[in-house]
Amino acid sequence: MFLSLTDVQVRYPGGAKPAVAGVTLGLAAGQIGVLIGPSGCGKTTLLRAVAGLEGVCGGRIALQGEVVSSTSVHIAAEARRIGMVFQDYALFPHLDVRRNVDFGIRHLDSTQRRARVDEVLELVGLGGMQSRYPHALSGGQQQRVALARALAPKPRLLLLDEPFSNLDVELRERLAHEVRAILKAAGATALFVTHDQLEAFAIGDVVGVMHEGRLQQWDDAYTLYHRPATRFVAEFIGHGVFAPAHLAQHGGQVVVQTPLGPLQDIEECPLPSAYPDGLCDVLLRADDIVHDPGAAVRGQIVRKAFRGADFLYTLRLPSGETVLAHVPSHYAHSVGDWVGIRVAMDHVVTFARLAEPPTSP
Repeated sequence: MFLSLTDVQVRYPGGAKPAVAGVTLGLAAGQIGVLIGPSGCGKTTLLRAVAGLEGVCGGRIALQGEVVSSTSVHIAAEARRIGMVFQDYALFPHLDVRRNVDFGIRHLDSTQRRARVDEVLELVGLGGMQSRYPHALSGGQQQRVALARALAPKPRLLLLDEPFSNLDVELRERLAHEVRAILKAAGATALFVTHDQLEAFAIGDVVGVMHEGRLQQWDDAYTLYHRPATRFVAEFIGHGVFAPAHLAQHGGQVVVQTPLGPLQDIEECPLPSAYPDGLCDVLLRADDIVHDPGAAVRGQIVRKAFRGADFLYTLRLPSGETVLAHVPSHYAHSVGDWVGIRVAMDHVVTFARLAEPPTSP
């Protein structure tokens, strides 16, 4: 692996528990990895440890086979040949684009510097803007200058810490696709931190979900969504809810009984013996629930969110359970309406049923 983290732990002085606890992951050369998770989950701390800005109290970090961090080794950040792009861009307002970009390559002669700056500015789509100043650039252009500056010294690894967080939503997603194309064209290996799932899926070859300092899953976006390894990943990625279910075997077939009726002919369905008495929770994604006026099961709309092409409806079933459903926006039902729904899924995701909270006396 080009970048390898093995059981990495980071603890801040006075912290009751590690900020990063036993993280293991790997990135191949040319891959883009993304760390995602709620605020305070440890993703930025892990990025800083890779950069050399934080020491580790356990495990090791290796870059191209060289250990750069462990309990006995700490290569200084400036000696790791790692580029960083920050969320505030950190451009020098008094320097033009050319001088901002060549800041990290002043050791080259002027001809080499000029050629490299022109090369990376063309790569990020800012050719011809060498004489502009940061205040004359849009937010997206400033971010590209920051990326060009990080790429100019030809770092072994590029780290990006929420680089689009100051941009509006539409620009963030578009720029994520563009930055991915730039990194791929540059042949860069990169590790990216974000809290935005759309950004993560747009830019990453592999995505890691972190929670309370631990890496819950390190996988491609499709697998995270359809094959979540933990209950937290299932809840954090996409829109969905857990519903109580019962697994029962009829002949050679497992039937999953849910509040929306029985499911059968489901791929990779666990056997009833996987859970006590076959009782479990099944993940119902919003795209598993189909709006069907002729369906026998009906749900009452308790909330709706317009998303352009569709609505995200929150529906309460007669049993009291709640499900989510994406419904095309030309079905403009009102809150309080009852609508027909059915389940359409080809694989099932189940987890152990959570214990019921104790009832108050």
